[in-house]
Amino acid sequence: MFPIPPPASLRLPFALLLAAVARAGVPEPFNTESARTSPMPAAEAAAKMQLPDGFRATVFAAEPDVRQPIAMALDARGRLWVAECYTYAEAAAGYALQLRDRLLIFEDTDGDGRFDRRTVFSESLQRLTSVELGFGGVWVTAPPNLLFIPDRDGDDRPDGEPEVRLDGFDFATARHNMVNGMRWGPDGWLYGRHGILATSFVGAPGTPPERRTSVNVGIWRYHPTRRIFEIVCDGTTNPWGLDWNEVGDAFFINTVIGHLWQAIPGAHFRRMFGDDPNPHVYRSIDQHADHFHWDTREVWSDVRQLGVTATSSQAGGGHAHTGLMFYLGDNWPADYRGKLFTINFHGRRLNVENVARHGSGYTGRREPDFAPQADPWFRGLDLLAGPDGGVFVSDWSDTGECHDSDGVHRQSGRIYKITHGQPVRPAMGDLARLGDAELLPLLRSGNEWFARAARKQIQERAARGADLHATRAALRQMVLAGGDVVFALRALWSLHAAGGADAAFLRAQLGHGSEYVRAWAIRLLLDDPAAIDAETPAAFARLARTEPSAHVRLALVSGLQRLPLNERAAIARPLLARAEDAADHNLPLMLWYGLEALAEKTPEALVDFAAGCEIPLPRELIARRLGEDVERRPAPLNALLALAAPKPAAFQRDILTGLGDALAGWRRAPKPAAWDAARAVFAKTDEARVRELSAVFGDGRALDDLRALALDAARDLAMRRAALRSLIDARADGLRALCEKLFAVRGLTATAADGLALEADPAIADRMLARFRGLPPAEKAPVLNALLTRPAWAAKLLDAIAAGKIPRPELTAFHARQIRGFRDAALDAKLVDVWGAFRDSPADKTALIAQWKGRLTPAALAGANLSKGRALFTQACAACHRLYGEGASLGPDLTGSGRAELDYLLQNLADPGAVVAKDYQLSFLTMKDGRVLSGMIRSRNENIVVLQTLTETLNLPASDVARSETLPVSLMPDGLLGAFDETQVRDLIGYLMSPGPPAGAK
Repeated sequence: MFPIPPPASLRLPFALLLAAVARAGVPEPFNTESARTSPMPAAEAAAKMQLPDGFRATVFAAEPDVRQPIAMALDARGRLWVAECYTYAEAAAGYALQLRDRLLIFEDTDGDGRFDRRTVFSESLQRLTSVELGFGGVWVTAPPNLLFIPDRDGDDRPDGEPEVRLDGFDFATARHNMVNGMRWGPDGWLYGRHGILATSFVGAPGTPPERRTSVNVGIWRYHPTRRIFEIVCDGTTNPWGLDWNEVGDAFFINTVIGHLWQAIPGAHFRRMFGDDPNPHVYRSIDQHADHFHWDTREVWSDVRQLGVTATSSQAGGGHAHTGLMFYLGDNWPADYRGKLFTINFHGRRLNVENVARHGSGYTGRREPDFAPQADPWFRGLDLLAGPDGGVFVSDWSDTGECHDSDGVHRQSGRIYKITHGQPVRPAMGDLARLGDAELLPLLRSGNEWFARAARKQIQERAARGADLHATRAALRQMVLAGGDVVFALRALWSLHAAGGADAAFLRAQLGHGSEYVRAWAIRLLLDDPAAIDAETPAAFARLARTEPSAHVRLALVSGLQRLPLNERAAIARPLLARAEDAADHNLPLMLWYGLEALAEKTPEALVDFAAGCEIPLPRELIARRLGEDVERRPAPLNALLALAAPKPAAFQRDILTGLGDALAGWRRAPKPAAWDAARAVFAKTDEARVRELSAVFGDGRALDDLRALALDAARDLAMRRAALRSLIDARADGLRALCEKLFAVRGLTATAADGLALEADPAIADRMLARFRGLPPAEKAPVLNALLTRPAWAAKLLDAIAAGKIPRPELTAFHARQIRGFRDAALDAKLVDVWGAFRDSPADKTALIAQWKGRLTPAALAGANLSKGRALFTQACAACHRLYGEGASLGPDLTGSGRAELDYLLQNLADPGAVVAKDYQLSFLTMKDGRVLSGMIRSRNENIVVLQTLTETLNLPASDVARSETLPVSLMPDGLLGAFDETQVRDLIGYLMSPGPPAGAK
């Protein structure tokens, strides 16, 4: 029930007081944007919008009437609500909290595509990122909060203070990845989005930390009356658009790593960086499109300096997308119905997708772009189709790229409206005033907006306790009537909203003739896990054995995570036996996501699943999960190995692959009792993998075989390296002598150096240094890394440089920072004497940038020796970066970056850690054997720490780590410029700024 509103005589003074307080002392929104240009006049921008024949664009609203429109929503009267965000500021400023954000209401009373009436609903908010309407008020995200602003009499004035429904949404670290974009789903939940830069811990006010829900990146939802918050799906980068197709499947838009994703409940999607919060996910689902909208040979951040290149423009305009809309209105031509539209933020156009069924889900296929914008300031954010079928397009109106690093232009903003011809203005009035019987015909409307609005009205009336007996009966008949599937779905969603879709009715729909109705019956049966009765899992199990539709099977698999663990097996077992789903984009991993939780309480169930599993990936991941528990619970792994021995080679290969991944980096693991019996059989399938695993299990014969292989000059170098690596991981007897011998073998030197670094003997460092000059360039860096794992060895290296035995430039800023990581005062002093001083403070870095900017004049750079610059790049940068196809990929590819700008290069070289995401911070691991290793921690669990160094990925036993420290700095160190003299810096910068490799370079 909605609370009874206070009398109007009390509400009005409060609203006026609230507005007066909000305005007092608040400055007019100001610009910090540095561009000297101005946005194209709104009318001119609309006129120059490139639209297909018959379409027109009007300026629905523009500055000064609307500015900084970050989000839009429509109410039951068809009025447009706009959230204006003035507090969003450039990265250095965070948020301009001396300002306030506003909620505006625009109404077009004559249907000419331009507003006639404007109302300020609120101007007291901050960090406002989205708005929705319903249930007697206004919903907004204003991190850290999800707020409900009551307006129960609908007089467009707040009834009182905003109610904090949720708090804990991060904003300081999240920045432009903050919570955003609320939309009502067909299931009656309020959906929203969250970006990757921060993890939020969300709950109702007062919720203790241990009961809060962590949100990193993905889609979430909140129930307006049950007040439940939950994650829908995890992953991607920064979702900034969300909508549902005509059959109720949700999709969201993203940036950089792929633009289009089906929001499958329970899915774990590819992430731009970092690991999934669940360490046992192992693999993630990729995007649901067969293309990208940018040239993926470039670096995503290139657009900051280069703008949209010709190749990215041809591909669709760029990596960043905002807003998502399935056009389901009745004004545009029929060819556009059902197509997905999203704003290409940098390409200044709408990308169009034909989202077609493929397997269990969908694939987006590119269609011709729509509505290219002539205004260079166009920065579209949101798309919304209205009651007349026209589409509202919001324009933030600014320059630069999406992070606003160049400042914010707060005094501009537009809302355009795109229609086909002059739309017919519907005689709708206020849907909230229609009777129940008058709402039902709207479910048959050719304009989805009316069907959605009618459904929400029914849900709100149910929440108020209205008598909907007749409405529920009518909706049941509509579901059962057959015919139009879309209409049946609309009726089903409305029946659910009205509280009339009981479990028995929904179970009956599991036999419906439409796969979409069957899938939605599954979802609605699982909508409230606390209300699932005993008959529902049994019905799902029966359906799993016979269901012909992969789409429905996906709904079943997705629902596994909402069921009690003991109810999952009967449903999962027949689905795992579906060999036809092995190559499906979603089903293999979704099956695993639904099963992995069983490993903790009933691991033997995973063995049972593997026995009848005809889909390779779940078999592999079952083996990996059970392999990780080999120490504390060996019985399930033994059972799996015994099961695999008589199976076909493909089955065995999956088990061996999973087990190998589980034990990567382990020095010793207890040998499973079933291993010896199965080994000979498995060796026929994958001899190399069996040899490696046997070594981990301490099999002396396997170690002898590996030793012989490593020493066999007739064998392939890659095989010899792998054998030596296995011996190092196993800490095999005689390892030092073996590594000393193989250190002299080109191609094995780097791996042998890792083995030698396990010994503390200073004589080893002497021998490494004696051979250093003769090493090939590719093996010098790994040897240096080995020398820098121990303070005494690092001191010997500095002595060798001081004596001229090793050229000073071989020691880069990366290595210098590794030495400083020892925190040894004597060693630091020696480093300063031999190599030079670090300039760490912000003032030092600013002065350094200014100093080099003064030296590196156009005339000076014109004299750069590009060939020498290329050699310096190979020495100092290629361990992490690629340029013109040369180098590694640990850091961004520089080929297309903003390196043509001197300021850009100097900023990144002098202060690379100015902004660094948590997952890219530098960590130092002090090992129990005395070594100190540095790099980025890619993942860690109770057994293994995965460390990415400059030269390799190390799987380190967690038990070998004595201390771990992560610093808020980038892996790329300060001081790179200090490693070179002025001529070398000139040559390096000249090469980095060059449009191509030097003449004759290959």
